[in-house]
Amino acid sequence: VCIHRVRSCSSIRFIKSKYVCVFDKSALKFSHQQRLFRTSAVSCGQIVQFKLSDIGEGITEVTVKEWYIKEGDSVSQFDSICEVQSDKASVTITSRYDGIIRKLHYNLDEIAYVGKPLVDIEIDASKGVAPEEDVVETPPMSHEEHTHQEIKGHKTLATPAVRRLAMENNIKLSEVVGTGKDNRILKEDILNYLAKQTGAILPPSPKPEIIPPLPKSETVPAAPKDKARKVPVPVSRPIVFSGKDKTEPITGFHKAMVKTMSAALKIPHFGYCDEIDLTQLVQLREELKPLAQIRGVKLSFMPFFIKAASLGLLQYPILNASLDESCQNVTYKASHNIGVAMDTEQGLIVPNVKNVQVCSVFEIASELNRLQSLGSAGQLGTNDLTGGTFTLSNIGTIGGTYAKPVILPPEVAIGALGKIQVLPRFNGKGEVFKAQIMNVSWSADHRIIDGATMARFSNLWKSYLENPASMLLDLK
Repeated sequence: VCIHRVRSCSSIRFIKSKYVCVFDKSALKFSHQQRLFRTSAVSCGQIVQFKLSDIGEGITEVTVKEWYIKEGDSVSQFDSICEVQSDKASVTITSRYDGIIRKLHYNLDEIAYVGKPLVDIEIDASKGVAPEEDVVETPPMSHEEHTHQEIKGHKTLATPAVRRLAMENNIKLSEVVGTGKDNRILKEDILNYLAKQTGAILPPSPKPEIIPPLPKSETVPAAPKDKARKVPVPVSRPIVFSGKDKTEPITGFHKAMVKTMSAALKIPHFGYCDEIDLTQLVQLREELKPLAQIRGVKLSFMPFFIKAASLGLLQYPILNASLDESCQNVTYKASHNIGVAMDTEQGLIVPNVKNVQVCSVFEIASELNRLQSLGSAGQLGTNDLTGGTFTLSNIGTIGGTYAKPVILPPEVAIGALGKIQVLPRFNGKGEVFKAQIMNVSWSADHRIIDGATMARFSNLWKSYLENPASMLLDLK
């Protein structure tokens, strides 16, 4: 009778009859269909509601941008679960448990709140559960289900960006030695692995894929110089005319822009504009581009602009300062964390290159490549987007000449760089020559910066760029 009653219980499934033994009737309870019954042949699980933890910076809500798992998938600790985007940065959420995903609480582009359940994970009840998590008692899986969901082997710890980088370069993560915490594989580990395979030093590429070094016997082909002005081509998008108004919530980086620009309205801006002759810098960059490309880095004009700005900030530290809310104290920043405004599909973002004052032009270029790659993929972290002390915005990449840039609080100055144009100018002998001219537009906080200081800084920055060899005297 006992065996008959056990086989009739929906919560129990025996694989082989030899595992069946005699049980005490008092041990069997059938008052609830979801009570667990422990045997050696059945694994019982508990559902843990994995909550979205505080990701810092006072963030209370995020947007779910991508799921890396689905219901029924097996996960291990530190495996990536999803990518969320706040109004400050994109963050990858990792698992705290080994188990099986049973429920996703949000769809893509839905708002998830800090402290609320993100996913339900079924874990082994014998391993215990953190006390702050909510546990839901459920029936155990059958043997066939457990076999289907079993984790085969040890999973390598790596972020989605690193896994994507490895996949695009046909690298098996099991062959890479991780140097991060708990042997986590970092992006640098992938680059070092590639370097060993090719025998070269490969810094991060400006694109998601790595640019392999060119053989020494090959020469870098010169880019064709098309002097004809390029005609802007509209973006090809399907146009759907519904005849109805559409209302959308402001989320992500757009929400951050609303907050930042609202705070910027409290700052009394003043502007200063000038033009820069980049003829010598254009020639220097053309000479250095092939060398940088061999080392896997795309060399633009921006690293020179950033380094020249840092050299100028050493002479005028008031431009690398911040003013407190009560306007009673000025803090002079020791590090030159120079931000670069980027136009992405997610909106305007301003990551910054850290400690420019101790970086070479090549190191700045390498870091810019990394930031541009992550920005295009929407994977910039909070550390990349915070801590800026001075900002440059290169509107010339789109085609503008002049701008009126808005200061990014708590910074006190910002510069907007226009496009480089070939224009006629006069030399010292009164002869007309072809010059590479770029316009710059500065904005500064007039509460602590006067026009003379801004003009002197701009003149120093201009002299470094018009005579790039002079930068060698002050490089550290």
